[in-house]
Amino acid sequence: MNRKKLITILGILLLSMSCKGPQKADEPCFTYANPILHLDYSDPDVCRVGEDYYMTASSFNCFPGLPILHSRDLVHWEQVGAALKDYPDDAFRHSVQHGNGVWAPAIRYHDGWFYIYVGDPDRGIFMVRAQDPAGEWEKPVWVVREKGFIDPCPLWDDDGKAYLSHALAGSRAGLKSVVLVAPLSADGTRLEGQSKIVFDGHLTQPTIEGTKFYKRGTYYYIFAPAGGVATGWQTVLRSKSPWGPFEEKVVMAWAPGTINGPHQGAWVHAVDGSDWFIHFQDKGAYGRIVHLQPMNWADNDWPVIGEDPDGDGVGQPIMGYTRPSWPRYDNVIPSEASESP
Repeated sequence: MNRKKLITILGILLLSMSCKGPQKADEPCFTYANPILHLDYSDPDVCRVGEDYYMTASSFNCFPGLPILHSRDLVHWEQVGAALKDYPDDAFRHSVQHGNGVWAPAIRYHDGWFYIYVGDPDRGIFMVRAQDPAGEWEKPVWVVREKGFIDPCPLWDDDGKAYLSHALAGSRAGLKSVVLVAPLSADGTRLEGQSKIVFDGHLTQPTIEGTKFYKRGTYYYIFAPAGGVATGWQTVLRSKSPWGPFEEKVVMAWAPGTINGPHQGAWVHAVDGSDWFIHFQDKGAYGRIVHLQPMNWADNDWPVIGEDPDGDGVGQPIMGYTRPSWPRYDNVIPSEASESP
């Protein structure tokens, strides 16, 4: 056996020995267990660029802010930087403001740039961007100055138009449980019109928030949790237009014996073609820890997150599953022996 093959086999054996979670009798131990991060990364969002995944999270009044984490398999994460050195408002220079500041960011990659959009409940929505997520990020740009605007997420459409979804903080805006969409400039630096309420969740989706805006096929989707941080569920809205009207569906809910919440996160289309949902769980004094759930698309173009034992289309969180993909080991194994499946 040549050296390259021996290194490859040893690497696979070591990875198998370090697996977590349940193992089926008829397959290698390529599994993981939740939480994938038993650390306080509130409101996580993730984007994939090539074979790399990047995560950011709320940092509130802590600096450096907007942590940047990197992964090759969605399970193992390493913090590689932070996007916010200082806050773009002098108020944070004079007093500690626990729980204020950086709320529920969204990270996206567009036209060679990484963008992070952040809602500050007291000041509006700002954006930072960089070409190297582990390097220096540009200074923040205020996209809109409006008290109560939170949980923003951009979407660059196929026709060149751009949109920004967001929610409202009831404690500042005097209104909550609604989802809004606004036209966004092509360069992502400013709103080009008024925000429009595209969904009212007061009757069926109270406290809907944490918007994440996507397009798949002919549908526009807004993923948004409702029902409260520690007691709620995951809702998905969909429409043939970014302006609605939007249909609604609960796609993952807390079932007895499973993970409470489960609260907002990110849909990720993995390197191997599978779909996943990363979200947080409020665990009291332990913080808001991060979980990874498998996600599948039903025949009717609604996602199902987690497992669906009764087949009703509403998933529930699970504690372990087969890993989504294996990272490449180009720095350890010669490239011809380390191609991903």
